[in-house]
Formats: sequence, structure tokens, C-alpha cells
Amino acid sequence: MADHPEPRITLHPLSSRVRILAGKTVIADTGSALELREKGYPPRLYLPRADVAMAKLSVSHTLTHCPFKGDSTYYSLPDLPDIAWSYDQPIEEMQAIAGRLAFDADKVSLEVE
Repeated sequence: MADHPEPRITLHPLSSRVRILAGKTVIADTGSALELREKGYPPRLYLPRADVAMAKLSVSHTLTHCPFKGDSTYYSLPDLPDIAWSYDQPIEEMQAIAGRLAFDADKVSLEVE
């Protein structure tokens, strides 16, 4: 029997409620988060854009590329740059995170109920 290497990235739907706060301001509130686990990185929660207060965020000039997910766009608050990112057109294997936002846990508060 051949050994199958563990995938580099796995996705896990969460049934918990997730809220993202910047100070006391709620930026996102969802019951439909996806937890992305990538080897060598802490787990990240990707939230549906419909559950994020997109009107409070502006697109940043920051762009990055991940060979395992694709090109990302960053989002900022007026006083908090690059608090979130999104893969709008991820690679084929990561289509489940397309358009979802992940938030920088060092810049916002994350509540999981």
C-alpha cells in the first residue's frame, strides 16, 4: 500500500459563529467560516465577503503571491493598514476560498463562539 503524503493545505468548514472586531467595531460576523490549515503557518479563517462590512474597508496597494493559493489583494481600515486579504482568483485547488477574506490576528480581535 502506497503512502500518500499529507496535503500542504486543508480546508475545514466551521459551524461556530466567528466575529472580527477592530477595537469595538464589528468588521465581520459569520456562521460560515472556512478554516485553512497550511503546513508551517497558523490556521486562518476565511470569511464570506457577504458577512464582512466591506464598506468599512478599502483596497490596499499591497499585493502578494502564494504559489499554493495564488495572488492576494489586501484591505485596510483608515487607521489599520492591511488587516485582511483575499484571493479573488485563487489557483484551481483553492477555489473554495475565492472572494473570502482572512484577517490578520495581530491587528484585529477574533471571537469564535
